[in-house]
Amino acid sequence: MPRIARDVVFVDGVRTPFGKAGPQGLYAETRADDLVVRAIRELMRRNPDLPPERVDEVAVAATTQIGDQGLTIGRSAAVLAGLPKSVPGFAIDRMCAGAMTSVTTTASGIAFGAYDVVIAGGVEHMGRHPMGEGVDPNPRFLADSLVDPSALVMGMTAENLHDRFPHITKERADAYSVRSQEKVAAAYAAGKIQPDLVPTAVRSAEKGYGLATVDEPPRPGTTLPQLEKLKTPFRVGGNVTAGNAAGLNDGATACLLAAEDVAAELGLTARMRLIDYAWAGVDPEVMGLGPVPATEKLLNRNSLTVDDIGLFEINEAFAVQVLAFLDHFKIADDDPRVNPWGGAIALGHPLASSGVRLMLQLSRLFQERTDVRYGLTTMCVGMGMGGTVLWENVAYSGATETATAEGSK
Repeated sequence: MPRIARDVVFVDGVRTPFGKAGPQGLYAETRADDLVVRAIRELMRRNPDLPPERVDEVAVAATTQIGDQGLTIGRSAAVLAGLPKSVPGFAIDRMCAGAMTSVTTTASGIAFGAYDVVIAGGVEHMGRHPMGEGVDPNPRFLADSLVDPSALVMGMTAENLHDRFPHITKERADAYSVRSQEKVAAAYAAGKIQPDLVPTAVRSAEKGYGLATVDEPPRPGTTLPQLEKLKTPFRVGGNVTAGNAAGLNDGATACLLAAEDVAAELGLTARMRLIDYAWAGVDPEVMGLGPVPATEKLLNRNSLTVDDIGLFEINEAFAVQVLAFLDHFKIADDDPRVNPWGGAIALGHPLASSGVRLMLQLSRLFQERTDVRYGLTTMCVGMGMGGTVLWENVAYSGATETATAEGSK
């Protein structure tokens, strides 16, 4: 029987406020699975026209799939969230790009016709489960020189990027990081971030129960002189600091994807349309370069250039990684198309959950920027990968002269 690929739309998304990992963090005594359950429940609450039994799959990513992030967390979270037992689920691991892979994998199933509606997301509780907990890397990685020893330490891979691109100085990385903090503070002040945050119960044996309503990591008022004084933990006299990198964080995300015709049938309002996606590999010791070949592959396949992209949501694992991407595509450090509401350096990066956070912000920006047709969400991935997703604004009304001029700069 012949099959016709269907258009896939991003309907809605939510996330918990992101917390700082560690004993003093927001979620120090809160389970990881409870975070993603909260996100799923809120997603269903916000979309009452969607019958729960119409959800065909729940894909949840986690980088460290043990403890309260294990037990096939997509399925276990679906059950805990109160979805019908008929709704299946599964877990995904692509390290930092877990939630992005949850989206691309299930969206492919929608396009193929295997699903009509899915929930995709990710969770990471780095306070309970530090990156790499319980893993046992095969000794051949190093014994056979398959990767450089620095490939297994993300901060070292960022230092390697500084080595490869000496024109990306610590001063430049710090300046980019200050702007990220400033943009997040401005977005919060304007009420841009809050609509997608789901208030999340937190527990403390000492203080009792509380409610997380805002992100914990941002440091509004951060200045260059403050960042200049920070230590470089990965290398003596290095360039990577806690100020120009994303922190260790806890949090969860979830989004609703559907076939475009099914969304219309159910009365669900789409925010953006998935056009294409691409994954690529690079040398693991410079994993931050991953978004470059992934984006090149995607643009070439769709006969587009960076000038056709009106908004970029780039995961800020490290400032140097973002700057390497911008330099490659000849985009200015302060280009207004790039992370207009700030990024992970300020908001945090709970690994497998972050891909959907990028999509949340892009979809909200699309609603405001009807002059923008295309946007990208892109991120680097541990072990030397990159992923990029191309989205189309369903509210696109045609480019204005001003927007066209800005996009061609």
